[in-house]
Amino acid sequence: MFLRRRPDVRASELSPEWVMQGRRRLVGASAIGGGALLLPGVASLARAVGPSSTGTEGILGCSVALPESARTVAGEAPTPLADISGYNNYYEFSSDKRAVRVLAQALTVSPWTITVDGEVEQPLTVDIDDLQRLFGSEERTYRLRCVEGWSLVAPWSGFGLCRLLGRARPTSRARFVEFTSLHRPSEMIGQRVAGGLQWPYREALRIDEAMHPLTFAATGLYGAPLPRQNGAPLRIVVPWKYGFKSPKAITRIRLVNERPRTSWVAAAPSEYGFYGNVNPDVAHPRWSQARENRIGELRKRPTLFLNGYAAQVASLYAGLDPATLF
Repeated sequence: MFLRRRPDVRASELSPEWVMQGRRRLVGASAIGGGALLLPGVASLARAVGPSSTGTEGILGCSVALPESARTVAGEAPTPLADISGYNNYYEFSSDKRAVRVLAQALTVSPWTITVDGEVEQPLTVDIDDLQRLFGSEERTYRLRCVEGWSLVAPWSGFGLCRLLGRARPTSRARFVEFTSLHRPSEMIGQRVAGGLQWPYREALRIDEAMHPLTFAATGLYGAPLPRQNGAPLRIVVPWKYGFKSPKAITRIRLVNERPRTSWVAAAPSEYGFYGNVNPDVAHPRWSQARENRIGELRKRPTLFLNGYAAQVASLYAGLDPATLF
């Protein structure tokens, strides 16, 4: 529930949820003068707590236990693999969703490295083959809702993004996390087309969104390595946001102090907002978002607020105008 309507606030005015949760475990949170919390910086708090026993590199958001109801989708069957891998937006290859499956097979996914840098104490570059050794792999079945009005349910495998970010140790200046996708026109033929999106593809989250335990770094689908057309070898999955906020083929993750200019915001700011939160009550300028076409179903179904994940993430947006969160 949004408490009041007012202009969007800077991320620097917000205490990240993962920091607040950790602070409560340490000393018990207390409201001070209208609800503000006096908290240490991200880096100093992580150092005070130290590495956790669950291998989360001392990052408090990772130690927040997700209920099983948030790890899976009760009563909703996963969309068949053929549909997930055969109907997909990936403009680096084509604007034709069904053509992407064929065109993406030209992509070379090994060798592949991911760099984490910017406002961090320990910048790192990690090989894709080392990610499972470092972070293991777990299964998450999430809804995915496209801004265009279609949806699916996908069984991803991978790890919580906060574990990778935590290894780099974000500083207190880290307010946003920017993701940069692969730029390789020799294999991604859509990048050769003039006009449209500017390459490489860029997306971003606030630091508290990126550190939230629901935010997932996916390396697999249906128990197998991630198909090229679905973002191999590494994509980000943010289940309460529209699909364009889940970037594919990640090569760099940069933590920054100022809000980055993301690809779709740059291309069509009236249609694609920075937040991209799923909200049936906030229409796209050209169509309603109240209902959606689940792949494989004949009838449209109602769209859920925050794609059904409101219990976990609605508190991140308390006080913000929902009309600014599209």
